[in-house]
Amino acid sequence: MEWIYYDSKTGNVERFMQKVAELTGWSVCKIQPDMDAVQEGHLVTFTTRFGEVPETTKRFLHHASPYLLSVSSSGNRNWGQNFAIAGDKIATEYGIPLALKFELSGTNEDINEFIAIIKARRHHGNKRGSKELDFAQ
Repeated sequence: MEWIYYDSKTGNVERFMQKVAELTGWSVCKIQPDMDAVQEGHLVTFTTRFGEVPETTKRFLHHASPYLLSVSSSGNRNWGQNFAIAGDKIATEYGIPLALKFELSGTNEDINEFIAIIKARRHHGNKRGSKELDFAQ
């Protein structure tokens, strides 16, 4: 059983996570103010403004980062270099492997790829810090 913590403002990440949960039965938990991670898991967030990590995600990371095994982020390709860059920033600052970057609420292919990436981490025994997950482009 996987745990996924997610942050969503406009509903894009929430729609992505609902589809993942429907297909896998994994536990998905929307980040709330002052929330801590209760299990090791993965983070999925969005990119806000002109390439920033959301404040709610930053607050969650402050205490939860040691429990996070990967980060994925949503964005809009209209922002060019800043597309889903929140994931890159979190990966760099916290040393959490970047798993996937997807546009808006993702496609079916994005959802299947996310599931495969998370499953592969378990099957190959990857631990946090492994560069094996860092193939998001």
